[in-house]
Amino acid sequence: MEERCLWQSTSQEPPLKWEALQSDHAADVVVIGGGITGLSTALHLAEAGVDVTLLESGDIPSGGSGLSVGLVNAGLWIPPDDIRAVLGEALGERANAILGGAPAEVFSLIERHGIDCQATRTGSLHLAHNGGGEQELARRAEQFQRRGAPVELLEADACRERVGTRCIRRALLDRRAGTLNPTAYTRGLARAAKAAGARLYTRSAATGVAKAGDDWRVTTELGSVSAPRLVLATNAYTEDHWNEVRHHFFPGYFFQVASRPLAAELAGDILPERQGAWDTRMVLSSMRRDAEGRLILGSLGKGEGRPSAYLRCWANRIQRHYFPQLGNVEWECTWTGRIAFTPDHTLRLFELAPGVLGVSGYNGRGITTGTVVGKGFARYLVSGDDALLPLPIRSPQPIRARALRSAGYEGGFTLYHTGQCLRVLS
Repeated sequence: MEERCLWQSTSQEPPLKWEALQSDHAADVVVIGGGITGLSTALHLAEAGVDVTLLESGDIPSGGSGLSVGLVNAGLWIPPDDIRAVLGEALGERANAILGGAPAEVFSLIERHGIDCQATRTGSLHLAHNGGGEQELARRAEQFQRRGAPVELLEADACRERVGTRCIRRALLDRRAGTLNPTAYTRGLARAAKAAGARLYTRSAATGVAKAGDDWRVTTELGSVSAPRLVLATNAYTEDHWNEVRHHFFPGYFFQVASRPLAAELAGDILPERQGAWDTRMVLSSMRRDAEGRLILGSLGKGEGRPSAYLRCWANRIQRHYFPQLGNVEWECTWTGRIAFTPDHTLRLFELAPGVLGVSGYNGRGITTGTVVGKGFARYLVSGDDALLPLPIRSPQPIRARALRSAGYEGGFTLYHTGQCLRVLS
């Protein structure tokens, strides 16, 4: 089993050739980070006629934007009433409304710019792995339906037909959602941003940011960009000492394992409409099929650097639990992406200094949240109106004990997966 990202090798959107920044110039806005948030910001700014330059330290994509499961999900990780309890009634319902419509924003961009990312719009499936999970899905369904969302609880045979397993008796179908190839989507956003007039530079890591008169001067190894406004779109991949975003999340990981393409006569009844799915376990398992019929399983935790035997054991355990009809599956590759967690499971939007915007804490919902945050940042930078953002821009307090939280999460995930491999946990 190779350690490589499936999405990069199967992307229908080819990698574009980008140059590194090698000179000094000025712009209206500098965006640091070439993931979905940064590219959405640059695209929408360029479409509004703003002179925008984007700097990416690696290739596009090189971070979590191209490594995710590829679920185009609505909302946040926690259900709508919990969001309202954390944020308050007005802000909670604002976040619920904007993020509930986020999948439509993603699919609109895909259609408008002709992004070939193998997108599906057949919904997503949240699977109840036990009786407690069934009650949790009923709670979520009631909350979504109360707000008019097109969600449906599937029971018994209807559930089995959509999932392809006899282990699940109840699933929550959210028709707003879908799937895509995240590498292809990110590359498509970059192509669209360039066509709209944005300047994009790769392998141009920002080495520092300093105030220079009325501007912010961002330096790289071979050049610099000066602009009165700056967007820090680095999220879970924030590492530089000068970047204050690093104080507003603690990192976690999500690994995936992909099979070789499965024979249609064997796997045709597994997720036949290609919905993305995940279960209600304490440490969730995700599952989906790609356009070529592979089964892709994932879970919270770091897979990179772990023995192939360990990852293969885990994947076999999950596959044989849910889809025993497949028999022995040959696993092709594995990869790991990084997630920015926050203690309350909600995102943070902030102005770190006058003219410097930042965001963190997508908690595993980066495709949709990053897309709408980028659009909202662009509107705010053009007009001062933050109405398109899920939350107003604030000045939150840094998260304490970040390293301890991250280590605690990773340790717990590892113990849980080991218990699954040893059949202590189902």
